[in-house]
Amino acid sequence: MNATDYLIVPLLQAFCWFDDGLQAHLQAKGWGHVTRPQSMVMVNFVTGVDRPSDIARNLGISRQAIHSTIAQMVEMGMFELKDDPADGRSKLIAITPKGLAMRADANEAVQRLTAELARRIGKAHVAALMAALGCEWGAPPPPPPAAPKPARRRKA
Repeated sequence: MNATDYLIVPLLQAFCWFDDGLQAHLQAKGWGHVTRPQSMVMVNFVTGVDRPSDIARNLGISRQAIHSTIAQMVEMGMFELKDDPADGRSKLIAITPKGLAMRADANEAVQRLTAELARRIGKAHVAALMAALGCEWGAPPPPPPAAPKPARRRKA
């Protein structure tokens, strides 16, 4: 089987195409270097996830790693940390005016990238992608049962 026969390969390549385009657009707008983890934090935030532990879980990374990324974003002025009214031990991320401006530029970038993709592969293909990827996939299926290990032979 060829690597391109796996759906995950073009999905990841498409994600990287969008993220690379987003990074280039943001740099051209004067935002400097924004890392892929910072982009993923922003994506989670704009979809309503504002608790660092939930973002870490969504991205499959440690809470320490996400706190480091969020600390960078706080230092850049994109976010601030606020007390979580539901849990005094936790913090929530909140977007700042600077973060809102960056988010507007990022939205513009995504719109431009989507339009460019439609120009390259056709509006119908983009619409089909959006429809297919927007379907409810449900949870991943459980792995198949493990094959029984062969019994060890006892020495006599």
